[in-house]
Amino acid sequence: MIKIFDTTLRDGEQSPGASMNTEEKIKVALQLEKLGVDIIEAGFPITSKDDFNAVNQIAKKVTKSTICGLARAVPKDIEVCWEAIQEASCPRIHTFISTSEIHLKYQMKKTQEEVLEMARKAVKLAGSLCQDVEFSAMDASRTELDYLCEVIKVAIEEGATTINIPDSVGYAIPNEFGKFIADIIERVPALKEDVILSVHCHNDLGLATANSLAAVQNGARQIECAINGLGERGGNASLEEVVMALDVRSEFFSEKTHINKKEIYKSSRLVSSITGLHVQANKAIVGKNAFAHESGIHQDAILKKRETFEIMCAEDIGLDTNRLVLGKHSGRAALNDRLQQIGFDLSDEELLLVFTRFKELCDKKKEVYDEDLEAIVNDEMATNQQKFQLKDLDVHTGTIHQPNAFVEVNVEGDIQKAKGEGTGPVDAIYKAIDQIIGDHGELMEFNVNAVTEGIDAVAEVIVKVKNKQGRTFTGKGVHTDIVVASAKAYLQALNKIVQRG
Repeated sequence: MIKIFDTTLRDGEQSPGASMNTEEKIKVALQLEKLGVDIIEAGFPITSKDDFNAVNQIAKKVTKSTICGLARAVPKDIEVCWEAIQEASCPRIHTFISTSEIHLKYQMKKTQEEVLEMARKAVKLAGSLCQDVEFSAMDASRTELDYLCEVIKVAIEEGATTINIPDSVGYAIPNEFGKFIADIIERVPALKEDVILSVHCHNDLGLATANSLAAVQNGARQIECAINGLGERGGNASLEEVVMALDVRSEFFSEKTHINKKEIYKSSRLVSSITGLHVQANKAIVGKNAFAHESGIHQDAILKKRETFEIMCAEDIGLDTNRLVLGKHSGRAALNDRLQQIGFDLSDEELLLVFTRFKELCDKKKEVYDEDLEAIVNDEMATNQQKFQLKDLDVHTGTIHQPNAFVEVNVEGDIQKAKGEGTGPVDAIYKAIDQIIGDHGELMEFNVNAVTEGIDAVAEVIVKVKNKQGRTFTGKGVHTDIVVASAKAYLQALNKIVQRG
């Protein structure tokens, strides 16, 4: 079995604009457990009180997956990490240090001997606290092999149960990386026995999945990856890609995973919704076009024999290829049935809220698609938890008069009103909202996307707002009216700033 080590909540969350609060992290962690992930890297506890609390709460709530915390090769980091995860059913300390020459010279400013000793002490301390210890040699793929193996042997001597070989900057090429892994295993005999060799590949050259699979072919027994390939810069190896590659090409790979494939799509959508980072349409496995066919030749072939142009079933990852067409004549039962088919199990109260939004949308477009429903559910659930909610909006614009907006915001039950003027309707709305809530930051990005096709498409606005401490928060709003979606997105970002900024 290949162990799947998910780092969405740690490395993935470090993607600019992808930070999550404790409640959101717990929600993702519980879904990862449902997905069947072996090890969940819940966070980097030393970085902040919020991160510590999130890791600690996840350690208490998740019972089936190993809960891992990250720590530098520094005593304080390791001690705090253990404090955060010690209540987990299966805790793991993951400690790391750079080993490449360029990192030692410019980042660490230490000699190989000094780093070797730091690694020794770090693993020894971690092992005295926790039975399950993972050690990573950061930038391993650019580290001189003899020195890397020396560090690995020291880590194993001090009690490391997993050795991770990161391609930290996505520099490796599959054939090269596969041989690199094979050479390490050959030089360190313990990796053929009880100690697991892991790989953590970044996607800077678009090769993270290929490098991870090359490593498996050469003896790696754990893959570190993230939902939707989320991660710093170009991202990490994509969980859905490595899992489905091992599954679809089972005649080539003898290795299997514990992943429940039918939870893949739901996991992807949840992470995308919470982070506000879109999954590109042609993304392998989970993109909206991954199982779509427009070409007449393809459609004809698919109708005759699905396998002509599909190497896996949409049902395998939790999708339903049959789509129930929903419109203004549909009732609540039909809506609930479709929501359950696409992965949403709502309470009666939540269903009523979504049904109201659904009926409003049906008055504006003939057919409501799955993507519309996903947008409505995610937007309604996020809005329902906000301190500040949009009550009403009246915008005036044109070529003669300066754009202005009258905005009403529900502030925990108190309806507050303000008027704003700006260079455009959105600017006027945001200035009116600032009068009500206060100026909490600077708008850095504003993006509008159509959730579905056509002139009656639902608009999805995503904004990024930087608070006065320099942290960036993402907000998302959904509505058929772009200015309303813009107001909802800005309010969601401000809610996050006020609550966590």
